[in-house]
Amino acid sequence: MRASDIMTTKVVTISPDLKVDEIARVLLEKGISAVPVADENGKVLGIVSEGDLLRRHENHTERRHSSWLSLFTSSEDEARDYAKTHGMTAAQVMTDKIISVDEETLVGDIAQLLEKRRIKRVPVIQDGKLVGIVSRANLLHGLAASKDAGPAAPSVDDRQLRKNILAKLENENWISHGALNVIVTSGAVELWGWVNSEDERKALMIAVETVEGVTSVEDHLGMVAPWVQGA
Repeated sequence: MRASDIMTTKVVTISPDLKVDEIARVLLEKGISAVPVADENGKVLGIVSEGDLLRRHENHTERRHSSWLSLFTSSEDEARDYAKTHGMTAAQVMTDKIISVDEETLVGDIAQLLEKRRIKRVPVIQDGKLVGIVSRANLLHGLAASKDAGPAAPSVDDRQLRKNILAKLENENWISHGALNVIVTSGAVELWGWVNSEDERKALMIAVETVEGVTSVEDHLGMVAPWVQGA
């Protein structure tokens, strides 16, 4: 399996000048834990995660170093912390050292990369453009879909079928969450992600079932709690 087989393709992005409170709203409304920052040409500039917004001066949650610990903290580290806690836009709080993969990267290599770098997700960039994101959850989706046979590579037909499904879902504006993922094995489809209602779940199942070549659809969709929906 490769990144292209498991990545989430409907990726939410934000502009560099988006305000911090609006970024938090995007994360909550889309049910995601991080969002790439991209310019008007689609080039990825960085990524903002929940961790980047965790410590904020207005909430009095910024990290405070004791005087003795400051002796071991560089001015660069302190400047970075200040930007994270006081920055007002995506460009000011984002992590700009981008670790990425391409569509052909093997899932085993991605798993090792996430473990080595201690990160939860990695953008998939092809020809300088963001085409998807692979998270730890995506890796688990691929592993779960492999059942007992191990993560076998999907056939050419499976890959085309996945593209057809994603293309169809791309045009449906009733899909509420950007973390929807599709895994295809021998024509059998597994749906992973989140929905806001049973009506949305039903609509997703119907949309996928009616794509030519789909032999079955397995529902792994989770329901987003009402208090999260209204946050």
